[in-house]
Formats: sequence, C-alpha cells, structure tokens
Amino acid sequence: MTKADLVNAIAEKAGLSKADGEKALKAFTDAVTEALKAGEKVALVGFGTFSVGDRAARTGQNPQTGAKIEIPAAKNPKFKAGKALKDAVQ
Repeated sequence: MTKADLVNAIAEKAGLSKADGEKALKAFTDAVTEALKAGEKVALVGFGTFSVGDRAARTGQNPQTGAKIEIPAAKNPKFKAGKALKDAVQ
C-alpha cells in the first residue's frame, strides 16, 4: 500500500474528501514525529506503540577495504504491534 492508497482508504472510511484524508494522515504523522522527537512514547491501544530506541556506538568494517570505522551512537524509531493488530493479521 502506498501513501496515496492509504490516503484514499482513510478518506473513504472516514467519509472525508481525499484532500482532508491527506491532511489527516499528515497531522497524524507530524504528531507522532513531534512526540518521538520529544522522547515520548505514542501508545495506540490495540494497534501498537511507537517509541525511540538508543543504538550504542560501535565499531564496524568497510566491506570494500576492510578498514575499521567508528559508527556513532544514534536514536531510531521503533514500533511494537499491539495484541489486537497481531491477532488481526494472523
């Protein structure tokens, strides 16, 4: 499913125009992004939880040259599916 398909599905299920469906999707993604930037979790009961995970600094290896490189610590977004979503997919 592409973003356009998702916008169409939101608009159809919510009885909105495609433009309003796109605004709703953008508002959702912006709100989740802002919350994650602030270090908060976003929990949607039955659907899942968005959170931020810490990845420690580590030493890697360049596959072409074999040279060791330092990979800095980073934060990355995570999603854990809720029980209702897991059950619906099975």
